[in-house]
Amino acid sequence: MFKSDLFAGQRVLVTGGGTGLGFAMADQLAALGAELHLCGRRLPVLDEAAARLRAAHGGMVATHAVDIRDAAAVDAMVESIWQAHGPLDGLVNNAAGNFISRTEDLSPNGFHAISDIVFRGTFYTTQAVGKRWIRDGLPGAVLSIVVTWVWTGSPFVVPSAMSKAGVDAMTKSLAVEWGRHGIRCNAIAPGVIPTEGAGARLRPTDARQEEMSGQNPTGRLGRPQDIGNLAAFLLARENSWINGQTIALDGGDWLANGAYFKQYLDWGDAEWQAARERILARNAADRAARTVGAPDADAGQAPPAPQA
Repeated sequence: MFKSDLFAGQRVLVTGGGTGLGFAMADQLAALGAELHLCGRRLPVLDEAAARLRAAHGGMVATHAVDIRDAAAVDAMVESIWQAHGPLDGLVNNAAGNFISRTEDLSPNGFHAISDIVFRGTFYTTQAVGKRWIRDGLPGAVLSIVVTWVWTGSPFVVPSAMSKAGVDAMTKSLAVEWGRHGIRCNAIAPGVIPTEGAGARLRPTDARQEEMSGQNPTGRLGRPQDIGNLAAFLLARENSWINGQTIALDGGDWLANGAYFKQYLDWGDAEWQAARERILARNAADRAARTVGAPDADAGQAPPAPQA
């Protein structure tokens, strides 16, 4: 579909690029010649991902241990890239956190654990990169990963739905404000593309993948190459007139079926407790691998998926 050297000579930062959708997009960009910078809180995970990308595609892949909730740390990371490697050409805002919970059960720390990554962290990273592009008179492309909940809302993931809606508004706002500088801002709202981390926290007791496939108008769930292809298309310099768009990548699922997680409306206390225990068990392993960042939430609230 793409020229093999489409991104040759270009640098792209992917937040949360060590796993899941972030890695899928990084893999496609590396295959098309991009120099990649992956950031997240778990340096061993990032380094393993970088090694896989180098082995598969060659090229330069750098890793950066940073908690994007820390604005000063984000700015320092971006400055270090500028100084050591040169200006970025693209930014993929992929880092996120999420888990299912009855909204009445959320603690303030649980809410902030998600919103501080998705809402604040996405802004910190976008601003750190964008202000340098403007200062240096350089064009650039920002791609943010949101969700179809920006149109439908969604029960049991209210902090994520609220935060992703804010990122969608940021995308539209900066597309107008920064377009004069040659900076484009777009977003992808993916449907269900199965990843291990998200599945463990959003569908911890019932994956329902066969049923979800059957409900989708295309008869299947998403694949990593689906989001990799669209990310490359939107970041490509040749698409300099695509700006301010949020594109659903879900086979038409949100049009056919609306909001996610409605099946949990029938859950009682026992089901929610079982889900919480599974989420906490998964998070314990992820937390042990983190290189930077404080705990996500208090002991009474399950923390979100990691940034990388």
